[in-house]
Amino acid sequence: MINKQSLWFLTLFSLILVLSVYYITMPNELLLTNNSNQLAAKPTSGEVDDTEVTIEESELLVTMRVNLEEERSQKLESLRSTLTSEDATSEEKNNAYEQIKYITDLKGQEEVLEQKLKKEFGLDSFIKIDNKEIKVVAIKEKHDTALANNIMKTIQNEFKDKVYITVKFEK
Repeated sequence: MINKQSLWFLTLFSLILVLSVYYITMPNELLLTNNSNQLAAKPTSGEVDDTEVTIEESELLVTMRVNLEEERSQKLESLRSTLTSEDATSEEKNNAYEQIKYITDLKGQEEVLEQKLKKEFGLDSFIKIDNKEIKVVAIKEKHDTALANNIMKTIQNEFKDKVYITVKFEK
């Protein structure tokens, strides 16, 4: 049985997750517009630095992340309703709690792997873990089999058991 403290934790965690997804999917133009307005308001003396730094992630990766997040959010919502349902048995509630924990762990693993690929290979990527299957989509102009093999080895090193890894390069 889930107690009030755990329910509050799940509620607050969900809120933070939704806000994080909103911030990540927020258009870059909005952030740049606010920064440029603040920069324009500051008085400058001497040289004016007109360089503008923009960091854009591939629209494909953003779309894939949003779709995965929507899919998981629906699943989490269903599981949360099972947790709070008075009609659900304790076994059903325990299973729902374990699945919520599993989905949360998957998100963390995916983020860690994406950061590792960014650090080691300088690639923007999207990773989806589904049981023993891992799908990697990397943004690179040229399809490189040696790089794909290195990505697979890097990811496999993170897991004790053998996992099935697919790597797809997109432009």
